[in-house]
Amino acid sequence: MEKIRWGVLGTAGIARDCSIPGMQKAENCERYGIAGRSLKKAEDYKDMFGFEKAYEGYEALLSDPKVQAVYIPLPNNLHYEWVKKAIAAGKHVLCEKPLAPTPKQTVELFEAAKEKGVFLMEAYAYLHSPFVTALKKEIEEGTIGEIRYIESQFLTSYYDKSNIRLHKENYGGAVYDLGCYNTSMLLKLLEDMPSRVKAMAQYDENGVDIYTAALLNYENDVRASITCGMIFEKDKPHRYDRLYIHGTKGDIKSDTEFNQEGNASYTLIIEGKEQIRNVYCPHNYQLEIEQLGRCIIEGETPVVTADFSIKNAKILDAILQEIGYFESNVM
Repeated sequence: MEKIRWGVLGTAGIARDCSIPGMQKAENCERYGIAGRSLKKAEDYKDMFGFEKAYEGYEALLSDPKVQAVYIPLPNNLHYEWVKKAIAAGKHVLCEKPLAPTPKQTVELFEAAKEKGVFLMEAYAYLHSPFVTALKKEIEEGTIGEIRYIESQFLTSYYDKSNIRLHKENYGGAVYDLGCYNTSMLLKLLEDMPSRVKAMAQYDENGVDIYTAALLNYENDVRASITCGMIFEKDKPHRYDRLYIHGTKGDIKSDTEFNQEGNASYTLIIEGKEQIRNVYCPHNYQLEIEQLGRCIIEGETPVVTADFSIKNAKILDAILQEIGYFESNVM
């Protein structure tokens, strides 16, 4: 089997805990290189995960002609810069969400990738899951009739001022870190853009939204709501993921986490009767890595397309503008 030689820019926690384990499972992935600001940290990851090479500094990895594709798990504020540099170096790119802080920059990156002839995909691993495919199939087959309302919640209890996810200069906060999951789920299921968005947020003293709620109106009498927050009560579970879909013939509800691995389920409610639907989910990050590999090798269409990422960036921007994110404690 043909394999893609991957490089990783950075030693972030999501790379360690999620994406690199996905690379280890992916059949068409060769773990070639990993770069860090510190050579020692890069070498530690190299030894831990079986990479061939370690680099001090991200430029060193990008200048290696053997690297075909790069995964970028850097802080949000560094995505645009390093995706652009990776594309310029002729590398295919998988970058953590959000791809860029604004729709304009998101468009620029995809245009640059097209001009250079490389693949660029935003990393929403959960969208590769059979669980999402099953939900989408229920909707497409009309199991619950026409969609009238969707509610998506993503709440966590990891509020910590020292976490870069809570730093304004890193484009941190609930919407950028969590809300992008909610909006991407709505976009995946509805395949439509909202005609109107209303939102409100709670900020901490540093001007970062730590809890945001939004209402989204669509054409054809469809509505949705999202809630994302980092201040879930400490006596509750670490996180709370909820999806509720109301249709003219029935409903779907689920507490399955985004990026669930293993056994997952959702409840189908038709005429008041509940049916549990079970779905087995492989490692989502494995599926994501393998899919981008097939895009490169076989020309397969990405699960997360440029059009999808641009539309999602526009929805996020509408919410951020509504809550005054860019005016709150301006950077």
